[in-house]
Amino acid sequence: MSVVNIEDTFVEMTELVLPSHSNNHGTAFGGQIAAWCDIAGAVSAQRFCRSPVVTVSMDQLHFLEPVRKGMVVILRAKVNQAWNTSMEIGVRVEAEDPLSGNTVHCCSAYLTFVALDSFGRPKKIPTLNLSDRPEYQRQAKDALIRKENRLRVKEERKRKHDGQL
Repeated sequence: MSVVNIEDTFVEMTELVLPSHSNNHGTAFGGQIAAWCDIAGAVSAQRFCRSPVVTVSMDQLHFLEPVRKGMVVILRAKVNQAWNTSMEIGVRVEAEDPLSGNTVHCCSAYLTFVALDSFGRPKKIPTLNLSDRPEYQRQAKDALIRKENRLRVKEERKRKHDGQL
């Protein structure tokens, strides 16, 4: 199986917040920002594994700053960690005022994707080269903790659901 450098998974995507993307308060719909995160994450995941991917989960999305109509949304995504068939993608979202050039960090998201083979089944993915950069090492360790938490929550929900039937 091949090895892929984190830098090869980088994505930068920009979107303009149009009236159709905003609510009656003049700010972007949270669901629109989430959809853009999903797209940026999917492109990063596909660059990593060079195969179709599907979204398995998106962790909580907490908005730190409003994104106003007319602003430019900048989404930066990369693979944080990869396992057997799944990978975590981190997406950082910033909003830029196009008139002043000022940018603010709006939110961040962590998404899990699974690579698919030609039959739509999970497929083994490459190894992620974390390099010697301490921030990549830290992000990979944090990704493993988040994965363990996601799996624990999934199992708890399954047990609750099975007990209610």
